Amino acid sequence: MSVKSDRWIKEMSLKHGMIKPFSAKQVKKGVSFGLSSYGYDIRVANEFKIFTDVNSAIVDPKNFSPNSFVDVKADSILVPPNSFALARSVEYFKIPREVITICLGKSTYARCGIIVNVTPFEPEWEGHATLEISNTTPLPAKIYANEGIAQIIFLGADEVCMVSYKDKKGKYQGQKFITLPRTL
Repeated sequence: MSVKSDRWIKEMSLKHGMIKPFSAKQVKKGVSFGLSSYGYDIRVANEFKIFTDVNSAIVDPKNFSPNSFVDVKADSILVPPNSFALARSVEYFKIPREVITICLGKSTYARCGIIVNVTPFEPEWEGHATLEISNTTPLPAKIYANEGIAQIIFLGADEVCMVSYKDKKGKYQGQKFITLPRTL
């Protein structure tokens, strides 16, 4: 495996639509986003699902209730103390067959106790990423839409995988909205 450079990311995005919309340079407006030396800083869209315990639901990944969230569309949100929200990336991804990604939260948020989790984008996965945003602090945490939230690092394999996410008809393939847990 090798980490892919800014040149490779730019070429794959401009010629093959790997990232749309694509910013060929870092945009330093608020929390930065766009192309970096060995990755791409993604933005969080203005659609959020904020976790609530108002219905006293049980968190069960096999039977997750949509009633556990409040839907919000806004330029910013407050994630309650010791809670989380789901969001989606502004960018739509089409991952090549010989590539897998790792995503890490941006340091601006991490230094405030806000953890961003995104599972790897597997070979030939495509869609908007569902972002898990955890507030580990005892205070409300503000998240800004249309600004950077996490960095994607692209890893190229030495050989192409035998079975891609697309081949196995992955349950999160082609997602366009915030997607709750699925088991089928």
